[in-house]
Amino acid sequence: MCYNVQQKATIKELTEQFNAQFKMPALYQPKDIINGFEFPLLPVLKSDSPEVFEFLNWGLIPHWAKTEDIRKHTLNAKLETLNEVASFREITAQRCVLPVTGFYEWKWLDSRGKRKEKYRIGLNDTAVFGLAGLYSSWENPKSGETVNSFSLLTTSANEIMAEIHNIKKRMPLIMDATQAKLWLKQGTVELNDNLRTECLESDGQLGLF
Repeated sequence: MCYNVQQKATIKELTEQFNAQFKMPALYQPKDIINGFEFPLLPVLKSDSPEVFEFLNWGLIPHWAKTEDIRKHTLNAKLETLNEVASFREITAQRCVLPVTGFYEWKWLDSRGKRKEKYRIGLNDTAVFGLAGLYSSWENPKSGETVNSFSLLTTSANEIMAEIHNIKKRMPLIMDATQAKLWLKQGTVELNDNLRTECLESDGQLGLF
C-alpha cells in the first residue's frame, strides 16, 4: 500500500518535468513526509486537464457518499479490482497522477510488525516522478461545498518491493513523466521498475537495500 509520500520538488522542477502549469501555486507546500491519513491537499494532474496542476485532497470521496468518512478507506485502490469496488468502478476513466520525489514503506522484521525498517523509494534516473491514481468530485450535502479528491492505485509488488513491503506485497503504480502522460491520455499502464531504495531506519543503521 502507499500512505506516505515525499514531495520536495520546486514548482519549477514540477512544471518542467511534466510540462504543466500550476493553477494555484500558492497552495503548494513541499514536504519531506506527507501522511495520507491527514487527507492533505496536493497538486495533481487530471486526465481532463493534463496541462494544469490542480489541488485535490488525498482520500477519495465517491459522488454518492453521504459523508466524507469513507476517505480513510480510499487512500489506495487496487488496480486489479477497480471494477468490483463501488467507490471506483464508475470513475475508471477519471485518471490522475500525483507528482512525488519519493514514497515510504516499512519492512516488517518480525511476524507482528513490532520491529520495522523504514525505506524511502524513488527512481534511479529521475528525482521527480508520478504515482497513478483516480479522482472524483463530491458535493457535501450539508454545506454544498464541492470536494475534489483522489486515490492512488496499487498493484502486486515487483521483486524489490516484495522484499520491502513483505507482508501485503503491494506497491503504487510508479511512472516517469513519459509514462504518466500515457496514463493520463490513454489509460496505458507502463510501470517503471528502475527503483532506488534507501533504508532510513534499521536498528540505528543507515544503508542501501
